[in-house]
Amino acid sequence: MDSNDSFFQSRVPWSSEPSLKEMTREVGVDFDRFIEGVKDDKSDSEMAQELNVSEKLIYHLRDHFYTHGVHSITGQD
Repeated sequence: MDSNDSFFQSRVPWSSEPSLKEMTREVGVDFDRFIEGVKDDKSDSEMAQELNVSEKLIYHLRDHFYTHGVHSITGQD
C-alpha cells in the first residue's frame, strides 16, 4: 500500500441495543400505533393517553427513535 492509498476499516453492522420494536413489545405498546403517533406529530401526552402508558415512557421511546432509529443498527461496510 503506498502513501496515497486510503485505509478503510470495515465495521460490522450490528448493535447490542434492542430494536424499537422489541422495546415497545416489552412495555406493552403497540409499535405501529406508536410510529403513527410520531408520524402524526402527536405530543407525548396525547400518545401516552391513547396507548395507556406514562408520558415518561413515550418520551424515552421517542428519544430512542430519534437518536437510534427503528433498528439501532450501526456500522458500515
